[in-house]
Amino acid sequence: MTEGPGPHLGTVGALSLSVISSVAIVICNKALISTLGFCFATTLTSWHLLVTFCSLHVAQWVKLFEHKPFDSRTVMGFGILNGVSIGLLNLSLGFNSVGFYQMTKLAIIPCTVFLETVFLRKQFSKRIQLSLLMLLVGVGIATVTDMQLNLLGAVISLFTIVTTCVAQIMTNTIQKRFKVSSTQLLYQSCPYQAGTLLFAGPFLDAALTNQNVFSFDYNFYVLFFIVLSCLISVSVNFSTFLVIGKTSPVTYQVLGHLKTCLVLAFGYILLKNPFSWRNVCGILVAVFGMMLYSYYSYSESQQKMSIDNTLTSNQILKEKELTDPLVAAESGVVNMLEEDASNAPQSLWNKSTLGKDLHA
Repeated sequence: MTEGPGPHLGTVGALSLSVISSVAIVICNKALISTLGFCFATTLTSWHLLVTFCSLHVAQWVKLFEHKPFDSRTVMGFGILNGVSIGLLNLSLGFNSVGFYQMTKLAIIPCTVFLETVFLRKQFSKRIQLSLLMLLVGVGIATVTDMQLNLLGAVISLFTIVTTCVAQIMTNTIQKRFKVSSTQLLYQSCPYQAGTLLFAGPFLDAALTNQNVFSFDYNFYVLFFIVLSCLISVSVNFSTFLVIGKTSPVTYQVLGHLKTCLVLAFGYILLKNPFSWRNVCGILVAVFGMMLYSYYSYSESQQKMSIDNTLTSNQILKEKELTDPLVAAESGVVNMLEEDASNAPQSLWNKSTLGKDLHA
């Protein structure tokens, strides 16, 4: 459960794992919630995180990754913030129409871009911004239908957007700042995320569904899909931290919209769900925007990597000149020869003088 040495191969693997596991858990949860009537999403998420922590604990026990403790207050705050953002997402869906909930998810990308630009001084080129705009327009066309507004739902959505953006930005910055892997960060933050949702989950689900999670009829099929969902969630949670750590919060959100398009296409093609040409056109526009974003992001990262390698090579050469006596002496001899050549008087027998003498 460690990141591979090849950066590009590791990134592609993380993206693929995230897409496959997320689509799988959506299908599993759809059967659990829509077919079997288990509609306690927040409590289910807390079980996901609890199983993820237990799985990582076993993996750490058998030495699949190294436990690396760091600032406990940062981990606690990060874990609680992640748990709150998940709970708010479920509340936003419960207190808003599906269309407004989709708009809430679409607003996360521009909010993340704004926060990273203002507070982290990150630059987003015009090409990246254009591709993101095309992606958001396409997903909006494909998914946003009704737009019923209410004050409470709008306030919840606002807090949802802010907490989700900050949590995902922290996922990236914490890994870089404390030099921890995605697995190490997930392992240490999981107990706080799970604890937050285990405490708040039953109350939130009761408010949204008017049902009690503890009095539900847990037959064999319900238990089977709950266990299956929890097992898939280990891959979902792991790949989420891995993708954000290897790429960026914005790239993770772009990937999330790709999952949405795949789930919609899966429903149209295999489950024969009703669709219109508006949905199809929206998905095509969104996929084209994703392709542009991927191309521009890759080309700009390659360009940045080339510049960084050049600067690093120059810095290593300068450090070697300062520490290696032979290189320093050799460099000094070359500089002395260049200075002597520039300061030496012109020879009496240079070409111009020789030409004049012969002409005379």
